[in-house]
Amino acid sequence: MIKDKKILVTGGSGFLGKRVIKRLKEEGYNFCSTSLSEGVDFRNYNQTIEYFKKEKPDIVINCATFIGGIKFGMDHRGEIYYNNTLISNNLIEASRELKVERFINPISNCSYPNVGDRKFKEEDWWQGELDESVMVYGMCRKMSWVQAYAYHKQYGMNFINLIIPNMYGPGDHFEEVRSHALGALVMKIVKAKEENLPEVTVWGTGSPVREWLYIDDTVEILLESLEIEPFIEAINIGVGKGVTIKELAETIKEQVGYEGNLTFDTEKPDGAPYKAMDITKSKKIFKNLPNTELDQGIKQTIEYYYKEVLKK
Repeated sequence: MIKDKKILVTGGSGFLGKRVIKRLKEEGYNFCSTSLSEGVDFRNYNQTIEYFKKEKPDIVINCATFIGGIKFGMDHRGEIYYNNTLISNNLIEASRELKVERFINPISNCSYPNVGDRKFKEEDWWQGELDESVMVYGMCRKMSWVQAYAYHKQYGMNFINLIIPNMYGPGDHFEEVRSHALGALVMKIVKAKEENLPEVTVWGTGSPVREWLYIDDTVEILLESLEIEPFIEAINIGVGKGVTIKELAETIKEQVGYEGNLTFDTEKPDGAPYKAMDITKSKKIFKNLPNTELDQGIKQTIEYYYKEVLKK
């Protein structure tokens, strides 16, 4: 039984890792977790392999990553390349050495090339250049799949590779630079309401389309990935639709009850024009596909922000 296996959650102090751990505890799984802030640096292979030897995990859910919002990604390209490449290389190699039975590998959908204003299909994944704004991080995540493919072919390792959109929800980052658009907008619009500011400035034109995946829906897929048949192909996971940044900002504004104006700073970068995915293949693999409506997820995110962030 899966609950007899030991599951390692890497990056357990991060946004996704914390929610995975919460569910594993609730469901009574046998697990361990660590991260850089908890004393293990996965960029260091000696630290990584020593931790694996100590804990002897059967399954790895990889939530360890180094990334932020669009400005963070553009300002820290070298760090993003260095850190993420080492993290993936070391975790997969340590998993090979300790004969881990399954490695679950979430991959950001910024690893897709620009294919116009249509949903990304898995066969598009290698069909062009990535948007310059996310090229470094997107390629790091894509190369984690290449390593998974190579280790599957040579060593027979089992992987679940999942391409996921931007996540949001309780526990998200709420910072202008480090956050993705949704978390940053919640922070800015709530602040504007609380301080009676006349307007909120939104980065870019507001026209880019983004798909948003509620954090606990992501966790549900990761838990289901513990038991399904492994596959080496990277599969899209999400809600299968996107909204413009302008629509997103207006929804948050309405739910917060902010009555000021939204202005768009067109001097700031938009990033890729369109990022939403076709989820046809995932419907054939997973029983519990994401089902949290964006309005409901935003409501729960705002409630969390007021309760857990503002009060501090």
